[in-house]
Amino acid sequence: MSLHISAKPEDIAKTVLLAGDPLRAKFIAEKYMQGVELVSQTRNAFYFTGNYKGKRITVGASGMGCPSIGIYSYELFTEYDVDTIIRIGTCGAYTPKLKVFDLINVDEAASESTYAKYAWGIKGDVIKHQGKAHKIIKKTAKELKIALKHCNIHSSDIFYRKSKEVPKVAEKNKCLAVEMEAFSLFANAQYLGKTAATILTVSDVIPTHEFISADQRETALLPMMELALESCLNLD
Repeated sequence: MSLHISAKPEDIAKTVLLAGDPLRAKFIAEKYMQGVELVSQTRNAFYFTGNYKGKRITVGASGMGCPSIGIYSYELFTEYDVDTIIRIGTCGAYTPKLKVFDLINVDEAASESTYAKYAWGIKGDVIKHQGKAHKIIKKTAKELKIALKHCNIHSSDIFYRKSKEVPKVAEKNKCLAVEMEAFSLFANAQYLGKTAATILTVSDVIPTHEFISADQRETALLPMMELALESCLNLD
């Protein structure tokens, strides 16, 4: 029995989209999906299950950081027998090579987090996406004529830090942007033999201080949401 998700086993679909913010999960369910049911709201981490163009999908919240998504994705994979989790979120760019609104299909996540080491004995500080979802996202973006970048990202354990320099783990692994969850998701999927991918929208460019305003966010994240949903249609 899941400790943090109160849904019944049959209430969760085999394919899950995870957003950090529970209200973003709610927005996706209400805007895009039909026959939606709220199947869990423990700790206000909302989970909705419904249909998108005939495909049964669950969309829910992961919270922030490797420990939080580590809990939710593990329980989804093991207690609900979920096959695929696609994280959808935002990131900050370490370089002006990326622009605000850019979409990233994450190749690998590097981190200073000890999550993978102490949870599963996975060595090293970088873990790649798992399974076929990454390839399907790339193919779907091409079909929809959605511009999509591919790169490594830094899953940081730290949001506020004293130093303004790019952390060494990000430099070593050629990470172009930073977020806080993909590393842990990929670690769980690798250990459990599941499928996991991450799509990110660049919300700010750290060296230039450009950012997506609060007013822009409502529409800025729509391409990412639509790409994730359309990609789900091509998953078995």
